[in-house]
Amino acid sequence: MKIPKSPLFAGVETHDLDSMMSCLSAKERNYKKNEFIFHTGDKVTQIGMVLEGTVHMMKEDVWGNVMILGEAGPGDLFGEVYACAGVEHLEVSVVAKTDVKVLFLDIQKVLTICSNGCEFHSKIIRNLLSSIAARTLAMTRKVEHMSQRSLRDKVLSYLSSESVRAGSEEFTISFNRQQLAEYLSVDRSALSAELGKMRDEGMLEFRKNYFKLKL
Repeated sequence: MKIPKSPLFAGVETHDLDSMMSCLSAKERNYKKNEFIFHTGDKVTQIGMVLEGTVHMMKEDVWGNVMILGEAGPGDLFGEVYACAGVEHLEVSVVAKTDVKVLFLDIQKVLTICSNGCEFHSKIIRNLLSSIAARTLAMTRKVEHMSQRSLRDKVLSYLSSESVRAGSEEFTISFNRQQLAEYLSVDRSALSAELGKMRDEGMLEFRKNYFKLKL
């Protein structure tokens, strides 16, 4: 099993991985593009780690409106917040954006130091706490973007945040237009029109997922 670089395993020696997989009751599964990994309402007793591909965390209301809450790629976790909180039923769905390979870890095995006294266990628990904190920050950023009053302000808030994270006025985002519209909870056509206006006004340049802010 090839494990991608992941914050969860930071500080864990490579030679410990095999015994760690057994200790944590690790299971590997494959999913096709657009296949549901978790459905809203599912019980969560495992943490998911993406080994290959990309997944989306999504929320859909009773009218069928979809909101993308986040994305996870190789080495990223999903479901850890619900699993650690002891919340039995998911309030979101997790869907394969591409064909994906996922590693599942039993949450109780992760949080409980085993009788073997594995040295890596305490490191994993600390890493998991850090991961949850990072997830909380990501959700805080999303709330900040969505709390802006106008569509333009939402777009500016998001692009500004991505620019800061990239450390450059030029950057590439992971969303296509439809996905970005869902992430910001706005209409796709309105989003495309607003981006066009901002480009015409000399505020930015863009080509598909590439953006350059003109500050």
